[in-house]
Amino acid sequence: MLHFIHQNLRWLAAGFLLTFASAFGQTYLISLFAADIKSAWSLTDGEWGAIYTIATLAAALALFWRGSLADTMPLSRLCALVTVLFALSCLLMAWRGPVWVLGVALFGLRFCGHGMYTHMAMTATGRWFRAWRGRALSVVAQGYATAEIIWPALAVLALQTLGANVTWFLAAAILAFLVLPFMSYLLAEERIPEGSETTDESAGLAGRHWTRAEAARHWLLPALLPIMVAPAVLCTITYFQMTHVAAVKGWTLPQMAPGYPAFAVTMMIGSISSGWLLDRFGSTRLLPLVLLPLALGLGLIQPAVSPWTWWLCLGLLGLSMGLAMTLWGAVLPEFYGTRHLGAIRSLTSTVTVFITALGPGVSGLLIDAGINYPRQSMVLTVATITLCGLGLVVSKGVTAQRHLAQNRLP
Repeated sequence: MLHFIHQNLRWLAAGFLLTFASAFGQTYLISLFAADIKSAWSLTDGEWGAIYTIATLAAALALFWRGSLADTMPLSRLCALVTVLFALSCLLMAWRGPVWVLGVALFGLRFCGHGMYTHMAMTATGRWFRAWRGRALSVVAQGYATAEIIWPALAVLALQTLGANVTWFLAAAILAFLVLPFMSYLLAEERIPEGSETTDESAGLAGRHWTRAEAARHWLLPALLPIMVAPAVLCTITYFQMTHVAAVKGWTLPQMAPGYPAFAVTMMIGSISSGWLLDRFGSTRLLPLVLLPLALGLGLIQPAVSPWTWWLCLGLLGLSMGLAMTLWGAVLPEFYGTRHLGAIRSLTSTVTVFITALGPGVSGLLIDAGINYPRQSMVLTVATITLCGLGLVVSKGVTAQRHLAQNRLP
């Protein structure tokens, strides 16, 4: 593994930096500024949530519209363009103008960080690597977990000492003067997968390069999407409702705080282990297993009586998230090829962002209707276990399709 990292450090570092810097557009970091935002724009909780949801949904649509640029534009140019837009969005967050400015800024943060940075990192890594694709993706995915450990603590410190405006200026400076030049250096040399001297393309199922339309019409992608979306959506909802869970259980937020590093550490473990498992056993064998820790973690919320159970819950959720991030980065190029990978990933990412944006709102409506989140979590546990069964069905279906394709070969 160390030899592999040393040989491919330039490209692995590029992917890692993209996932690491995507934090400026992720919910867990933006939510730290919620009190300042509501105060500055005189927003209620409902108004703030509505603006954030609308901005996220608009970002999802933009990702669907422009995600295919990862197939047609050199990554160095695309990354530079997105990074400039990302930095400008941070600057807009520091401008206390009309409320529509806040909406535009949030759109930019969500589109660039949560959307395009993640999309570019996983698309490029899936295209660059073949034989060791799983391990490469597991290294790149460490950027997410590392960011969750580092950025929230730095953001809280900056908020307390410098204020929100200066903190957003610093974020813009980091993107413009550190991330942009370093990414330009790392991406100055394109990587061609070993075994192909002229192209970075590798075919998918049936030896084909699937288009986005073909993938959407085939049974496999609609069956995969619920399994792909579940970790991001359910982890987001659980994080979003942490204050509510504290009130229901009679816990304090400081008592629950160790859940954050527990989530990040187990996400690292899941990502690293899934990279090795993917290269050793293949993606189809992992499909029925990736959501099991998530189901167990959700099942612990309702009966929990002590905050340490919350730490265990988030640790299990982080394990599933780490497994899933690497698995989905490998499944799409393996099943559909790499020629149209950016377009296909933009579809799956759009669905993920869209449902993730709706999840907290739906959960909040249920809470208003008298169904607290611990009670909701029991239903979500059953749904997640059902998705594990769907993963088994998909795994068997893909295996059968591969055997059929092999038997047709002359």
